[in-house]
Amino acid sequence: MANRAKQRRLEANLTQSGLAARAQVSLGTLKQFERTGKSSLEFLIAIAFALGAEKEFEGLFPPKPHRSIEDVISKPVRIRGRRK
Repeated sequence: MANRAKQRRLEANLTQSGLAARAQVSLGTLKQFERTGKSSLEFLIAIAFALGAEKEFEGLFPPKPHRSIEDVISKPVRIRGRRK
């Protein structure tokens, strides 16, 4: 993921400091991310927005496909998870 983000940065003709400023993250954190691939989710989202790649997150939790129309009709809409 870090390699793809770096590639997007280079395609956008941004320096590391330019991207860090645009994403409002520290330059050191960005350098570490590009070197190791480790980051927080918050950091990753900030970088994605700065690179115009926020749409890439839409595929993370796609809705589960229904097997039949009866599944759609008979299954109630859940608002909360079950308590344990």
